[in-house]
Formats: sequence, structure tokens, C-alpha cells
Amino acid sequence: MTNIAAYSYALAAAGYLLLCLPVLSGWRGRAQRGTLSAACLLTALWAAVLALDATHDRLWTALTASLEVLRDGAWSVFLVALLGHWRSGGEPPSWLPIRLPFDVRPSLFVAACAYVLLLGALLAGHFSFELLSALGAMPVVTAFACLAVYGMLLVEQVYRNKTIEERWAIKFACLGIGGMFAYDFYLYTNMMLFRELNPELWNARGVINALTVPLVAASMARSKSWSTSFVVSRRVMFHSAALFGSAVYLLAMGSAGYYLRFFGGRWGTVMQAGFLFGAVSLLLVILFSGTFRSWLKVSISKHFFSYNYDYREEWMRFTRTLSERGPNLGDRAIQAMAALVESPGGTLWQRNEAGRYEPRASWHGPEGGVTEPGNSPFCRFLESSQWVVDLDEFVARPDKYEGLAVPDWLLEYPRRWLVVPLILHEKLFGFVVLQRARSPLKLNWEITDLLEIAGSQAAGHLAQEDAANALMVARQFESFNRMSTFVVHDLKNLVAQLSLMNANAEKHKDNPEFQRDMLETLNHSVQKMKLLLQKLSRTENADKKLPLAVEQVVRQAVALKSAFEPRPQLVVEVPGLQVVADRERLERVVGHLIQNAIEATPRDGHVMIRLGRRDTDGQLDAVEIEITDTGEGMSEEFIRERLFKPFDSTKSAGMGIGVFESREYITELGGQLEVSSQPTLGTTFKVVLPLYRETAAAMPA
Repeated sequence: MTNIAAYSYALAAAGYLLLCLPVLSGWRGRAQRGTLSAACLLTALWAAVLALDATHDRLWTALTASLEVLRDGAWSVFLVALLGHWRSGGEPPSWLPIRLPFDVRPSLFVAACAYVLLLGALLAGHFSFELLSALGAMPVVTAFACLAVYGMLLVEQVYRNKTIEERWAIKFACLGIGGMFAYDFYLYTNMMLFRELNPELWNARGVINALTVPLVAASMARSKSWSTSFVVSRRVMFHSAALFGSAVYLLAMGSAGYYLRFFGGRWGTVMQAGFLFGAVSLLLVILFSGTFRSWLKVSISKHFFSYNYDYREEWMRFTRTLSERGPNLGDRAIQAMAALVESPGGTLWQRNEAGRYEPRASWHGPEGGVTEPGNSPFCRFLESSQWVVDLDEFVARPDKYEGLAVPDWLLEYPRRWLVVPLILHEKLFGFVVLQRARSPLKLNWEITDLLEIAGSQAAGHLAQEDAANALMVARQFESFNRMSTFVVHDLKNLVAQLSLMNANAEKHKDNPEFQRDMLETLNHSVQKMKLLLQKLSRTENADKKLPLAVEQVVRQAVALKSAFEPRPQLVVEVPGLQVVADRERLERVVGHLIQNAIEATPRDGHVMIRLGRRDTDGQLDAVEIEITDTGEGMSEEFIRERLFKPFDSTKSAGMGIGVFESREYITELGGQLEVSSQPTLGTTFKVVLPLYRETAAAMPA
């Protein structure tokens, strides 16, 4: 029994302590701040002391009785302050022995004297309930009953003397405080009638007081004069309400289980265990139910807050949902909008390139297979009005949506409820059909405005994703076209080699050495064209960058140009150098630079290729391929403005991308392409590439 009392009064203490927090935090300068905070604090203290006494098997002591007098007095003072009768406006009573600094009504003065006398008697007696019973404590019990009657009279006076508008604000507080005094009156009159304290009534008293907390809080939320800067978020309120309800439910089920055990005989323990297990299981099912959570959220927003939403929290959640990484943005857009109205799912229709609205995504809803023409009356209405359409309301009252023609397939959509237009730049980008909410939700201007803004936000995200996808496709086409250009350029070089070989075939066809070179050139050209076709067909997604010997690549490139005049000469200063690159692309770069040098140099000129190491930052950590010719040369202005500009060539059959491609690939490898030239004297190209680190560590500096 005492354990039940401890839990009961502890619940009351926690409830009034929580109720006191907003009063103390934000009621500065308000007439009721002091009285209400004192009443809440004294009630919390009184309940806490009773809970502590219950754990030590004490029902009633002088301390708890004194605290009860203070509690009743504090609530009476609060009611008098709420009534507004601190002053009578007349002369004080003639029987007062002293003149008070303010005027009071005689009834208030008599009540105050009664409180003081009773409190003094309790503090002077230091008695327990058992001692009172022995000495005849009925006068004291009668006094407590009279205090309860006085409290009920004050509640009645407060409610009766208020206007209709004021009654709407204070009626819950009057019900709560009046119920607290009424239960006290019932407890003490029962005690006077039977000459003993009923333990069950005493234990239930704490729960009764705890149940008055939400009633007083509801009146605080309704009254403008009771407004406070202390704000409890919806999330805290939701979890607190769920926790409080669970505690009340478990307390009730525990009491029922105790009753079953007490009256169940031999089956009492079995019945109690089975009942409690079923009760806890039912509680867990309810707490994890989406419908219950939705109903609780809607109820809290409706009865405890002036607005339906915490806009900061809702917008952060909405933006966070849309901004999550990964695909399925359409599903996340539906999910984010459905959460605003507790909808379990929906489907998104979006405008395609043909101007029709086709299903793009579905979240916990049926797959939509119907497309809607962009010029249909339904789509024109959504675009012109930008309204959120309640399909249930449309069916019941079509006159509210003048000019709207809802297609039959949409009316047959399972659990259809709301149509939210996605407006982007004043145009209908798409629309979302949401399923009916888990709990009844009445639409108002606040909900529809929020859905309209959320629809525009979702349309922006969806349009951004479409633009990103279109840009990615365009870049793929650009890459393909760029690769095609490079392939055509390489084919031009192969055609030049084959044309030169064909021109010399008639003259040297009987020469075994020429025949051998011709076969080698043909074989290399075939292999080269196969690689180019593979790149065009995208069978190779990336270059094969591996450590390779630079000397072999350069020798291969020089050998392929050996049939041209002037014949290039190779000097290898440091053998065994390695770099990390794709063999075919590096050979193409070096071959192109050699080809340009040959074409710019007369037959009696010279083209020299030198391979060595490069000193960078005081360390020999780079490979240098130097290609020097004694040709026409270039001016500084030409090198600066035209040499590396794609599709700009001085050759009649040139494409102007060879040097550009060479520099791009060298830069990609972490190297650089240097050019020095003087008109009529010649040009020097230097390809500088990072030396492969293992090679650099093995070779002496």
C-alpha cells in the first residue's frame, strides 16, 4: 500500500514541479506570477514529503499537515487574486484591532485567520495521525474539510464572476483546482463518518492531484494574460505526453493486477502475471503504432499550441530529407511532404519532355501507370490557381473548386486525399497525390500554405537534379565528341604514314628492308586503329596508368617517324628511366611532337630527341624528353595566343588539337610541357614528367 502511495504522490510532485517551470521563467510583471508559482511549489513540496513518508510507512505527520495548510492557503490566495478582490474599496471592519495597509473583505480576513490558527496548532502539537485518533482529532479533520469547502466556494466565485470570454480561458483551471478541493472534502468527510482514514482514498489522492496539472496548464495556454516566454517544443511535449500517459496506464494496470491477485484465490498470481504481461504488450503495440503517434501529434498541436507546426523544426527536417545523399529524390520529396500532414504515402507525377505528366516516384503507395496531358483542365487548374486540392472535399462540395475537373483515374486512386502542386517559376512542374492521413486532420489555411511552399521547394530540388542529370549527359557527349576529335587527329597521322609508304612503294618495292619496314608500319597502324575503335566504343573506361620504361616509348615513337625527312635522331643520356602513364597515350603525345618538328623543318634540317633526367628543386626527380628542330620557329605572341588553342592550326589539313591534347595529358600526369622558340631558328619542346619513385630511389643521383 505504501509503495502505491509513494508512486502516486511522487507523480503529483513531478507534475506540479514541471508546471512551475514556465511560471517562474516567464511571468515577470504579471499579477498571478507570485501566487501561482507559490501554489505550485508548495503543492510539489507537499506531495514530495508525502511520497517520502509513504516509503517509511508513515501516512500523516505534523509536517505534512502543515504543508497541506500552506498548500490550501496558496491556492486560495491564487483564486482570490484571479477573482480580483484584494480591495473592497470601502472602510475596513470596525472590529479589526489594527488598520491594515490595504482593504480586505471580512470573509478573506476570517479565512486567513483560520489558516493561521490551524497552522499554529499543527506546528505546536507535533502529532501523528495515531496520536490524533487517541486524543480525538475530529475537530482538526473538520477544519481541513472546511478549508476544502472554502476552496470550492472560491472556485465557484471566480467562475461565476467572469465574463463568457474569460470563462473560456479559466474553466479548465477552475475544474482542476475545484476537483482537488472536492476530493479533499470527500476524503475528510469519509474520515469523519467512519472515524478512520481510508488507505485506498489516501493513496489515490496523489494521482487525483497529478491529473489537475494538465487542466491548469491548458488554462495557462488559453489565457493571453497568462502567456509566458517559456516555450516547450512539440517534440518534448510529444514524448512527455507519451511518457505521462504510459505512467498513468501502467499505474492503472498495476492496480488492476493487484486487485486480481487479491481476489483471485489460488489463481490470483497467475491471473496477475498474465494480465500485466498483456497490458504491457498492448502498451508497446500502441506506442509503436504510427496511427497512435499521428493522433497524439495532431492532438498536441491542436490543444496546446497556437500554431500547428514548429516551423523551424519542420523546415530543417524537410530540407534535411531532400538534401540526403543518394538516388530516389522523388521518393524523398513525397516522404518529406507526407510527414507534414501525417500521410502514410503518395505518388509523384512530373512533366516530361513531351509536356505530359507521368509517374516518376512512389513512396509507400501504388505505382501510378497513368499519364496526364499537360493541357488537360486538371493541370491547367493546378497551374493557374496553385491550390492544394482536397479530393474528399471536392467530391462532397465541388462548388468550392470552380473550374476544376478531376480525372476519373485520380478519383479511383487508392486512399487518395490531397493533390499538392509543384510550382516552379509560375509553371506546373508536377504534382504529388498524398494518401489519407493516419489520424483525422482538418485542413486550414496554415496547412495548405505550408504544403504549397513545400511543393515549390521540392520542385526546385527535383528540377536541380534533372538539370544535373542533363549536364552529366551533355558532358558525356562532350567527352565522346572530344575523343572522336582526337581519334580523327590520330587517323590523320596514320593516313600520312600510309600515304608516304604508298608513295615510296613503287620505287622500293623490291627492297627487302623496305618490305620489312612496310610490314611493321602496317601492323602498327592496324593495332593503333583497333585501340582507337575500342576507345570510341567505350570498352576502356580509363587509361591504364602503369610504370613503364620511357626509353622504349620514345624509341617506338622515333621508329614510326623514321621514314620521314629529316629523319629524327635519338640521344639517351640516362637509360632505365620510368614514369607512370598509359603507354599508348604517351607514345601518341611524343609522336605528335616529333611529327610537328619534322613538318616544320626542311629536309636538310635536323630533328633531335634527347632523353635524360631533370633537376627540380635541387633533386633529380623528373624525366625530361627534349625535342629540338631547326625549322621555322614561332613568335612569342603565337605561342601565347594560338599554339595551345584547340581547333586553330596553320596547316591546311590540320585540326589544331594535337598540341592541346599533348599538354592536357602531360598535365594530367603531373608534368608540364615547356616551349621555347625563335623565328627562323627553330623550336624546342620539353616534356617533363615525374620520375617513378622506385626508380628514383634505386638510381644514383
